Amino acid sequence: MEKIELLAPAGDLEKAKTAILYGADAVYLGGKKFSLRSRASNFDIEDIKAACDFAKKHNSSIHVTVNIIPHESDFEGLKEYLKALEEIGVKAIIVASPSIAVLAKEVASKLEVHLSTQLSITNAKSVDYFNDINPDRVVLARECTIDNIKHITKHLNIKTEAFIHGGMCVNYSGRCTLSNAMTLRDANRGGCAQSCRWKYHLYDADVKISDDDILFSMSSKDLMAVDKIYDMIEANVSSLKIEGRMKSNYYIATVVKTYRKLIDEIYETKSRPSDDRIKYYEKEISKAENRLTSSGFYNGIPTASGHLYGINGAGVTHDFVGLVLDQNNDYTFIQTRNVYSVNDELEVFGPNIDNKRFIVKSILDEADENVKIANRPMSIMKVHIPFKVNKGDMIRRFYP
Repeated sequence: MEKIELLAPAGDLEKAKTAILYGADAVYLGGKKFSLRSRASNFDIEDIKAACDFAKKHNSSIHVTVNIIPHESDFEGLKEYLKALEEIGVKAIIVASPSIAVLAKEVASKLEVHLSTQLSITNAKSVDYFNDINPDRVVLARECTIDNIKHITKHLNIKTEAFIHGGMCVNYSGRCTLSNAMTLRDANRGGCAQSCRWKYHLYDADVKISDDDILFSMSSKDLMAVDKIYDMIEANVSSLKIEGRMKSNYYIATVVKTYRKLIDEIYETKSRPSDDRIKYYEKEISKAENRLTSSGFYNGIPTASGHLYGINGAGVTHDFVGLVLDQNNDYTFIQTRNVYSVNDELEVFGPNIDNKRFIVKSILDEADENVKIANRPMSIMKVHIPFKVNKGDMIRRFYP
């Protein structure tokens, strides 16, 4: 049995490299055409090639979203685009349109075709329906339970991909028309306005029944499936997918590394992680998560506790305080991202270092003046770190 794949998101080339360095077996990204998530930076062909070249050097691979729901005019240039993706080394495309899947098989046969979560595949018969397309993988809907997934993987000889972390749609994935109806921004063509996360007054007919101070929203908590990874591996799922092409570099590094360590631990111990280990990994995830999380549909239909009625739940974490630029015998050069001070206890993590802590004894600014606080974003500060770190390592606040 192949080791399960960890599939990470990337909104730009820097994030793709971060995901790969922090342990992703594959990265999915969107091109500037034929892709959803229009507000992500997205990649032109040159950047996709650069990502493919970087991935190849690190035994990883690149998947590209070609998941637009096309209208007639959208097919112009598609054939050439698919051929170009094949030529530059893309491993797979993620598609939501059967017509695009068939075209890819005809003109770029080396590309794997993965059916998108936009198709809302929640059962084995749905997979059977697409047999004529002969997909290489199906991305299961977030609305699947663990039992659904086990049934599908047991009865079908096809690779499957399941979401393990990130945003959840309050409708069935790919079936929401709120954004289009309210803003003319089509969620299935890359323009979702996330209308479900807006705040609303509630009315019964023409009578307002909501409190002006407590407005209503339909926002769900983010998915976190740390305690379901063993079940996914046991069910022979092929790939575990993290959502978040619009998330930060720090978020991607933290989440990818956490799941990488968890997956490796399961394969090394050949056993289900203990409750204490699950709590450890959940705490690691929380160091970057900015929205409350739940297990989504994996345990069954979510209860009210899986939603964030009245709030959108999206806070901003300021725990990522700096990026390592260099280190000599005396100082580490840190690019400031958020405020930190003398006597703060900080934690370094990176591709080759695990959560090593130190106390900030002193800070030198760019004029080599002693300061008590680093509070100018992107300024380069000098701090003594009493152990070896590497360029690109990240520094965050430590919480006992």
